[in-house]
Amino acid sequence: MSSVLLAIRSVVKEYGTGHNCVRALKGVSLDIMEGEIISLLGVNGAGKTTLSSLIATLYPPTSGCIEWQGKAIHTNILTYRTIVGYCPQKPNLNNELTVEQNLRIAGSYYDLSSSEIDEQFKYVVKTYELDGYLDRSPATLSGGYRQRVMIARALMHKPKLVIFDEPTVGLDPHIRRQLWQSIRSLKKLGVTVILTTHYLDEAESLSDRICILEKGEVLLIDTPQNLKKVHDKANLEEVFLALMKQEEPV
Repeated sequence: MSSVLLAIRSVVKEYGTGHNCVRALKGVSLDIMEGEIISLLGVNGAGKTTLSSLIATLYPPTSGCIEWQGKAIHTNILTYRTIVGYCPQKPNLNNELTVEQNLRIAGSYYDLSSSEIDEQFKYVVKTYELDGYLDRSPATLSGGYRQRVMIARALMHKPKLVIFDEPTVGLDPHIRRQLWQSIRSLKKLGVTVILTTHYLDEAESLSDRICILEKGEVLLIDTPQNLKKVHDKANLEEVFLALMKQEEPV
């Protein structure tokens, strides 16, 4: 049985103050298990990207905490960040550098030795078939290859947890499927994956569990298979649409 990697407890995130205050998360609690792929689903504004950003330590929560190894991640944030790889929604590669330089510098951020960087560099280049693109600027690559470089960069320090925020938006269907296989390969290595996506077929195909967020709260957490069974639907998209219809105000 898998153990808990992260314990998210009563997390609230607010932006702004007074009348301009927006509460993006309203007391979210859930466990992220070691070695699982868990998808965060919800309509725009549900809190998916906010939650993944907090887990990635881009922002602190307003209240509540995210625990790793029994302690809040912000009590030892530098150590925690060594286990986390993050692929943001929009590519943020340095176009002034080559693909190879982007990857090697990512390894140096985590104080890896030159031999460790060399070893992991060779691994990600082979895994994501980047050998023919190493001396090119990321700006010259197709969307699919830019996304491969983003994933490779996130893996340069061998993280135990990788967060993908809408990783396949705007990509051709066959490129999406290739990236799905890349995500599955991480699970085989024992890496935990948090995936935010609007593509219900993507979540159904990849996920061990689904967490649906609605207006900053957890609506439900379950496996895709059980959700289809309980709601008597053929696929996850039909389940999601039915749930969202139930949540609409009368």
